[in-house]
Amino acid sequence: MAIRVLGIDPGLTRCGVGVVDVRPDRKAALVEVTVIRTPADMPLEQRLLAVGSGIDALLDAHRPDVVAIERVFAQHNLRTVMGVAQVSGVALHAAARRGLRVALHTPSEVKAAITGYGSADKKQVQAMVARILGLAEAPKPADAADALAIAICHAWRGAPAADGGADAGTQAAQTPAQAAWLAAERSARTSAVPRRLAR
Repeated sequence: MAIRVLGIDPGLTRCGVGVVDVRPDRKAALVEVTVIRTPADMPLEQRLLAVGSGIDALLDAHRPDVVAIERVFAQHNLRTVMGVAQVSGVALHAAARRGLRVALHTPSEVKAAITGYGSADKKQVQAMVARILGLAEAPKPADAADALAIAICHAWRGAPAADGGADAGTQAAQTPAQAAWLAAERSARTSAVPRRLAR
């Protein structure tokens, strides 16, 4: 049994969206990845509508168990931060309308989960995403690979849906599918221990 996670790398010009199925043994499979683009000269409300419509279509087409979004963090470029925050709000709204739980993960959490190193660069993350998903090369542009990394990160961190990250989740806050996945994932980890020790 796999859990389906829709990951979002929020951005106003380019919003990466990736969907993956992740099994309890941590094997991940690509379902879809795309980048929703809006031109800079389009009115802000129309850009947000376009991004929201794209996210809506992907949510309805793939029906994920949970949505994972990169957490907004401080940048020097205030305009970029505002765009990321606005798109994150649109994504949160789209998920909430469907009764989906949302998890937010910082860039360093994503990098650490995917590469084992919280300060990894984008090329390292992209290479690992391709390797994890069995792809010949990482999806381009980087926003696409980042969205997949966010989705994989969430599943690998235990996949409870939570407001501030995976560790903040509780069984009561999970859907039945997520609770079942967690139980299977714990079982897979436990059964794997003796084999590792025996080597």
